[in-house]
Amino acid sequence: MVIDELIQSEALLEGHFLLSSGRHSNRYCQCAKLLQYPDRAERVIRVITEQVKDMNIDMVVGPAMGGIIVAYELGRQLGKPAIFTERVDNVMTLRRGFEVKTGQKLLITEDVVTTGKSSLETIEVLKSFGAEVVGIACIVDRSANALPYPIFSATKLDIQSWEADECPLCKEGKPFVKPGSRKF
Repeated sequence: MVIDELIQSEALLEGHFLLSSGRHSNRYCQCAKLLQYPDRAERVIRVITEQVKDMNIDMVVGPAMGGIIVAYELGRQLGKPAIFTERVDNVMTLRRGFEVKTGQKLLITEDVVTTGKSSLETIEVLKSFGAEVVGIACIVDRSANALPYPIFSATKLDIQSWEADECPLCKEGKPFVKPGSRKF
């Protein structure tokens, strides 16, 4: 069902992509294409809700940009507050009057988790306020279980990626596009 929703919303892309991690890939999952449809977002995120509904969570937190809508919808479905972190001068920050208190149990939300860089940056910010992160929730898990937190996903995708100097698409001379929001 989740893969069908991604395909029908044209969120699974083929080509040559520069990922926010700096790696290159021949496929990209642009979850914003899915999230533009509230009914699709509700159905896909319901898969995550079913996995985490019995957890002791006080709040969900999504790193900007990809995690904001996911946090909102997951928070709505769980009946929990949803906030977000954002980069200021390329440093993840908690702003806009959002507060995190010592001991609060938080769930990070993302659209796609690959290296987990945004999630880990967000976790460091939240831990500095004394919060406890209980896991990471995402629509698409591409991480290969490489993160030190449990991941709750709507689906897992195994998409190849390469370091820039090893990228076969670069060697073929194919130009890349950078669809993510992170600045290098």
